[in-house]
Amino acid sequence: MSNDTNKAKRNFRDFLRNKYRLILLNDNTFGESFSLRLSPMSLLIAGGAVTIVMTIVVISTVAFTPLREYIPGYGDVGERKQIMELNVRADSLEEALQVREIYIQSIKDVLEGNLETKTDRPKHDTTGITEKINTKPGKAVTTFKEEYENNKGNFKSDVVKLSQLGLGELVFFTPAQGLVSNSFNSNEEHFGVDIVTKPNESIKSTLDGTVIFSGFSAQDGYVIQIQHNNNLISMYKHCATLLKNQGERVKSGEAIAIVGNTGERSKGAHLHFELWFNGAPVNPQEFVAF
Repeated sequence: MSNDTNKAKRNFRDFLRNKYRLILLNDNTFGESFSLRLSPMSLLIAGGAVTIVMTIVVISTVAFTPLREYIPGYGDVGERKQIMELNVRADSLEEALQVREIYIQSIKDVLEGNLETKTDRPKHDTTGITEKINTKPGKAVTTFKEEYENNKGNFKSDVVKLSQLGLGELVFFTPAQGLVSNSFNSNEEHFGVDIVTKPNESIKSTLDGTVIFSGFSAQDGYVIQIQHNNNLISMYKHCATLLKNQGERVKSGEAIAIVGNTGERSKGAHLHFELWFNGAPVNPQEFVAF
């Protein structure tokens, strides 16, 4: 049985190696027109080589010529880039529309008198900026709070105008540009002005000074207070993020916080700005151009 198998293999190898002649004859004269001498092995090799070359040509044609656009599901690279650019623009427009809706809603709330509605305490700041802020009040703040609590009933009669303080030479920097939605009113214990502006607007220090408090309170949200010369204190309430820590020195017009909507007494993005002189509130609109 093994001899028959070996014999068959040998015959097959001989068949592949044997030379054969392909002759083309003229039908009229029976003369030889063309002849080709080849073996089955060379024919197989030639066929494989032609197949490989044709495969390479087809793949190259599809990959590097516009013909690929006619293949279902392949698509155009330029079209994919355009789609990606359009997606980015759509996301930007969606974000801008959301910001605009929040801004319009804030103005609507102001016009309807809904600024004093309770809101949830802000969520944890994932940026890590507020985690480094020292929320413990300093000695100056503690003394000021004690004086305020002990003389709370007398503050209405202690309200003064800046024109009466002899501070006319000071130039106050506008803390935030926007619409004044609620003015100073000592009778209602509203000792400052509410400025409605767009979210994420930066808040600037109105004068040179030192930060005496930078932290969070339930009613006013994130608050920053700055001690200036001439016994002046400026307060910035309902901030989204505080950019300065207690004890830092700031310059007039320097960014100290970001406009937000924090605290129980705030609804909508706005800044509540106060000025205090010798422990008494003063009307910021007497001196600051909003």
